[in-house]
Amino acid sequence: MSEVAFLGLGVMGYPMAGHLRARGHGVVVYNRTAAKAQKWVAEHGGASAPSPREAARGREFVFACVGNDDDLRAVTLGPEGAFAGMKPGAVFVDHTTASANAARELSHEAGRLGLAFLDAPVSGGEAGAKNGALTVMCGGDEAPFARAEPVIASYARACRLMGGAGAGQLTKMVNQLCIAGLVQGLAEGLHFAKRAGLDAERVIDVISKGAAQSWQMDNRHKTMIAGKFDFGFAVDWMRKDLAICLDEARRNGARLPVAALVDQFYADVQAMGGARWDTSSLIARLEK
Repeated sequence: MSEVAFLGLGVMGYPMAGHLRARGHGVVVYNRTAAKAQKWVAEHGGASAPSPREAARGREFVFACVGNDDDLRAVTLGPEGAFAGMKPGAVFVDHTTASANAARELSHEAGRLGLAFLDAPVSGGEAGAKNGALTVMCGGDEAPFARAEPVIASYARACRLMGGAGAGQLTKMVNQLCIAGLVQGLAEGLHFAKRAGLDAERVIDVISKGAAQSWQMDNRHKTMIAGKFDFGFAVDWMRKDLAICLDEARRNGARLPVAALVDQFYADVQAMGGARWDTSSLIARLEK
């Protein structure tokens, strides 16, 4: 068992840290809102710390799952950041969906300080985090990955090293690009089925047995048909992720016409008041 810190107790981080504790690891947590950290300790045990630096002090591994590049820099850098408290040879594992540039920058800074850094964004959503069944895509060096992988297994069903610094974030971008087009296709299919006078549930029952099947179809078609979206991965978060994808594409020359279009469709959903709706709410835009 390892002594670890976990920074960021949001929708994903709260249960992920809980799985680490349930597996017997010694866990110190930090959250920007201290009350959330205190609630976690009351539920799971372990301890909380007043700053990332104090949470990371003496820990073998420091995990983070925060909002974006700026939040990530805030918990790693500076006199109160985690890097200032980590011991030489410790490993920082970042589960934030952030830019590849931020991953490379922080990997470089960690190396300068004698630390290791893995960019390790996740897929599987809130349900995957709660069930300990996330997929983790890692970028970094092989040695720290080999050390961290058994600990990551506390909340992951799959974890793979994709390449050097930034490769994990780039892989997560591919994941989000695939989902964006798929959800729009599912939304259009269900919308078309309704307008054609078909029983949408029966349609899905048939086509989900064939080539059209997907996780989104299996897990989201009922709520899409019912027009219920007050759960899941928020539109705001997906637009953040797509912005990262589109920015990276401008650098590497990739053409992403569908992603750019779906990003604007999500902007329409935000304008409808759906900023916190699940990403499957693309169908609401078609049916407004």
